[in-house]
Amino acid sequence: MRVGLVLLSPLARFMIRYFLPTFLIACLSLVDACADEIDEATRAKDARRVKALLRLENPQLSEDAKGSVLRYLQTKKGTDEYLSIVAKFQLKEAKDELVRLAVEDADGTLGVDAVRLLMKLGQQEYLAMALADKDDAAATKLAAALGLLSDHNTNSLLLPLVPSEKSVGLRAAAVTALGRNLPGQKELLALVQAEKLPADLSFSAANALLTSSDAHIKAEAGKHLKLPATADAKPLPPVAELVKQSGNIEEGRKVYATVGTCAKCHKVKGEGKEVGPDLSEIGSKLGKEALYVSILDPSAGISHNFETHLLLLEDGTSVSGILISQTEQEVSVKTAEAIVRKIPRDEITAMKKQPVSLMPADLQKSLTAKNLIDVVEFLTTLKKP
Repeated sequence: MRVGLVLLSPLARFMIRYFLPTFLIACLSLVDACADEIDEATRAKDARRVKALLRLENPQLSEDAKGSVLRYLQTKKGTDEYLSIVAKFQLKEAKDELVRLAVEDADGTLGVDAVRLLMKLGQQEYLAMALADKDDAAATKLAAALGLLSDHNTNSLLLPLVPSEKSVGLRAAAVTALGRNLPGQKELLALVQAEKLPADLSFSAANALLTSSDAHIKAEAGKHLKLPATADAKPLPPVAELVKQSGNIEEGRKVYATVGTCAKCHKVKGEGKEVGPDLSEIGSKLGKEALYVSILDPSAGISHNFETHLLLLEDGTSVSGILISQTEQEVSVKTAEAIVRKIPRDEITAMKKQPVSLMPADLQKSLTAKNLIDVVEFLTTLKKP
C-alpha cells in the first residue's frame, strides 16, 4: 500500500488518507440504515402474513410462511399470543421456549399452559430429557408445572424420578405431582405398600395420599404413613388443608421471632442471621403451599447455593455447613449457628454435598398448627416493594 501511495500525486494521497475513512464510515452507516429498514419491512410483512394465516381454519405452512411465523413468534415470547400461535400451527420448533416458560412460570397459568401444549405436541420424550437435566432446580419447577396439569398422561414422566438418585427436591416434586391425579395416587400407594418409597419422600407422599378423594387410597395410605405431630401433640393437618386457612399476620411475626426460631438462620430487611436464604421478598417468590413445604420438609426445597456440605477432617471430626467459598488453600463454610469456619485444604480428607437441608426437619414439634398458619401468613406479606 505504501508503494502504491508513493506513485500517486500528493493531492491524491491527501484525499485517500483523510477522506477515504470518512467515506467508508458513511457507506457503512447507509448499509446499516438500509438493513434496519429491511428488518422493519420484514417484521411488518411477517405480522400481516401471520394475521392472515390465523384466519384460515387449517393452514398449511410453506417453508417461507413458517419462517415468517417463527420470526414473528420471537417478538411475542412470554405471552398468551405466543402459545396460541404455537398451538394453531403445531410448531414443535418452539419446544425450547415452551420448556423455558414452564420453568420460569411453573406455578402460573402461562407455565402450566406451556407444558400442556408440549404434551399436545407429543413432546413427552423432550420433557423427559428436560426432567433428567443436570439443572435440578429447573427440572423441579418443570415437574411442579406438570403436576398442576393433573393429567395422568404425565405420570410416565414423573414416576421414574421417585426412586432415582436425583435431588430430594426434584423427587418430592414428582411425588406431589403424581398425587394430583387418581392414577398417580394409585402408583404412589403401590410403592408405599411394597415398601419401595424412599424414606425421605414420606412427608410428600403422606400429604398426597392422606388427602385423596378416594376413601380406599386414603385408608390404605393411613396404615403406612402419617404426618408429624405438632407442639400440642395433635397431628399436623395435610398441607392442602393448611393452605385453605388464613392466619394472623402480627401473631405470625411474633412466631417468626420467637418459638419459630426463624431469625436464627434467616434475615428479613436486615434483621436476623444470614445462614439460609434472605426472606425479605419470599412472599413474591413462593406461594402458600411452597412455603409450608419449605418449613415442614426443608430438604425438599433446598435453594440453590444453600446446600449443606459435610467436611471430613483428618483428626476424625467433621463440619457441616453451607459452602461460602473455596480456594486451593482453604474451604469456608457457615454452620447452622451462623459461624463461618475456614478450614485449610490439607486438613480436609473429604467434602460431600449432602441431600438434606441444614434447616431442622422437625420444626413443627415446637409449633402448633395455628403457629404455623400464622407464620406462613406473615411470610406471604414479605414482598418486593
